[in-house]
Amino acid sequence: MDKSTLRIVFMGTPEFAVESLQTLVEGGYNVVAVVTQPDKPVGRHQDTLQASPVKRYALEHSIPVLQPVKMKDESFIEQLRSFNADIQAVVAFRMLPEVVWGMPRFGTFNVHAALLPQYRGAAPINWAVINGETLTGVTTFFLDKDIDTGRIIDKKTFDIPDDADVEYVYDGLMRLGAQLCKETIDKVIECDGDVPSVAQEDNDCLKPAPKIFKETCEINWNQPAKQVYDFIRGLSPYPGAWSSLEQSVEASAKNKLVLKVFKTAKTGRSTGQKAGTIMVEGKQMFIACADEWLEIINLQISGKKRMNANDFLNGMRTIEDYHCTK
Repeated sequence: MDKSTLRIVFMGTPEFAVESLQTLVEGGYNVVAVVTQPDKPVGRHQDTLQASPVKRYALEHSIPVLQPVKMKDESFIEQLRSFNADIQAVVAFRMLPEVVWGMPRFGTFNVHAALLPQYRGAAPINWAVINGETLTGVTTFFLDKDIDTGRIIDKKTFDIPDDADVEYVYDGLMRLGAQLCKETIDKVIECDGDVPSVAQEDNDCLKPAPKIFKETCEINWNQPAKQVYDFIRGLSPYPGAWSSLEQSVEASAKNKLVLKVFKTAKTGRSTGQKAGTIMVEGKQMFIACADEWLEIINLQISGKKRMNANDFLNGMRTIEDYHCTK
């Protein structure tokens, strides 16, 4: 058995997964089929269907594509079984039922963007940055009945600089994950499918990585500046941390804005102001946290384009009349 005869079914959807698929295809590995999400409606009227990045890559390379709506659908299971996969590689996909992950003779492995058992869940990259981690990585593990709990095959670490945002970490882990995906396939070949793996340890210090929703992204300025700083970069550039601003014009009239913040800088300057207070000095904008001022570098007001703070201040001279409501 070698890389040209080992039959691989690849499962994934976003750009993050394309890097792994591309590494396998360009490396001469035998990817016999791809499984990805159904095409997504886009546009104002949701009348245009958009293929996933993984599907687009697969079609460009003449790889058969399966797009099940339900993973337990009998026709999909029959189609999948017809490819007679030796192993399935999963990168940034969805939960699989046992009838799917247990199908190949060598099992199904997942590439997870964290150092398991830490950060099990849907958004490990965001939560690692939000929590101020300085080290993360990628892990390959065999799928089992529970989410992200299977036996670990291998890991690779990745440093998170203090000024890195999610985009930086995402790109780094995307490339590192592709490398680890290939190396895991190589282990399968080398060991003739009997790949060494170790059980994950469970303890009370594990940090979760749940899915992120709009309400998750609201900034709480009544926290130390370092926590707010990490929170903002952990959601930048997408989906973006936000805050509601309120302007007291009269007792009976208030103007409100929604502010998205993409980049800040720690100042080390203590503040005796109420958390959420906005201050402008020249072309610089600051918001008070629980302990220090945080400089706002890059932002976006609802209905406007993203811009640097100095450009924003040129057109928003009354911003100090506002305050953050949380």
